[in-house]
Amino acid sequence: MPTNATVVWQETDRRHHLHPFTDHKALGEKGVRIITRADGVYLWDSEGNSLLDGMAGLWCVNIGYGRPELAQVAARQLEELPYYNTFFQSATPPVIELSEMLAEVTPEGLNHVFFANSGSEANDTIAKMARFYWNLMGKPNKKTIISREYAYHGVTIAAASLSGLTPMHTSFDLPLPRFDHVAAPYWYKHGGDSSPDDFGIKAAKAVEDRILEIGADQVAAFIGEPIMGAGGAIFPPATYWGEIQRICREHDILLIVDEVICGFGRTGEWFGCDTFDIDPDFMTMAKGLSSGYMPISGLMVHDRIAEPIVNCGELVHGFTYSGHPVAAAVAMENVRILRDEKIVETVGNNTGPYLQARLRELANHRLVGEVRGIGMIAGIELVEDKASRKSYDPGRKVGQTCRDLCTDNGVVVRAVRDVIVLSPPLIISRDEIDILVDTIAQTLDETVKTLSL
Repeated sequence: MPTNATVVWQETDRRHHLHPFTDHKALGEKGVRIITRADGVYLWDSEGNSLLDGMAGLWCVNIGYGRPELAQVAARQLEELPYYNTFFQSATPPVIELSEMLAEVTPEGLNHVFFANSGSEANDTIAKMARFYWNLMGKPNKKTIISREYAYHGVTIAAASLSGLTPMHTSFDLPLPRFDHVAAPYWYKHGGDSSPDDFGIKAAKAVEDRILEIGADQVAAFIGEPIMGAGGAIFPPATYWGEIQRICREHDILLIVDEVICGFGRTGEWFGCDTFDIDPDFMTMAKGLSSGYMPISGLMVHDRIAEPIVNCGELVHGFTYSGHPVAAAVAMENVRILRDEKIVETVGNNTGPYLQARLRELANHRLVGEVRGIGMIAGIELVEDKASRKSYDPGRKVGQTCRDLCTDNGVVVRAVRDVIVLSPPLIISRDEIDILVDTIAQTLDETVKTLSL
């Protein structure tokens, strides 16, 4: 039975707290789980149960929980200058120094940054910035932004319109006009008899076909995540991003790369752009920028795009907390830790390959159609029939059942449809990886038994 404190918290939560992406009636009947503390890769709830966090919070706690350096930096900054804005021709030292640090670690040419507070705000900003750029260039008709099915770019009206997850649209009369979506490079689900390489070209051609259908003179930009995270850990074939880049350059379309999930080491390199050799005009980032310790996001702008924006006069856009000094100080310390402790290199050369090798051992399980991943991000696709790649009826709730059983067994994962998604903290050890994978293997067996599959 829950302790008295847990019961009180659950009842108070039920009465007052509206959760993101939640069926509140179902949650009220079940009762919310109360997370009270965390350290390293582990969480503890109000009942004293420990959970290995296989999702790094929401893809974000890259350096793990409980790093005292970040708390100390935040405390010092709060005492010295807890807040000042970056309006009124002002700035603060942490914002200036973080800007320089980001220019150093991001791909070449990305030397300007605009700060916001979440990935949603960064992508909302990019929807405006792309339109603004083409207005400056004397091409005001270039307004449509092309995204992809299964894409996740945030939840503001503009960011949700960029996203390709249709449940986010129907409740809110979205997407807005001039936000378009094409097929994703989801080979396992939609590749048919094509080889991954052939399907990568086909998926990129869908973007070009849509540009030609709309008219290149009407299209402002294409936006994509290097790896599609919340859409189900969808990894593009090797041929995809090079062809996308060619298409954008040939048709004078801005290339926006959303690094909110992939950035700051998750792929085993600093950014997904490094992993897939992408040269973006804009790059959005959040999550791993501060490892989730403080809300902060950024929009990196390439020199070739920044010049007209810098010289245009007033940029009529910004947030009260754009470049919050405490968030910037924490982000700077987080990036320093990633760099100085060579965490990204360890993921790329050691723990990332180990995680992926261990996960591939699950490929022979009767439920597993495909295991895909790189670095510290992976997806395990659960299917009814391996040969035909046939999915279970959604009503069976196979992914959700597997996720819940994993939690009962002490490991937090995420279910996107029937894909079990993993994104543990980058500091996870080999021994902890063994616990993670062994628990998933056990849970797959329990899922078969529980659902009589």
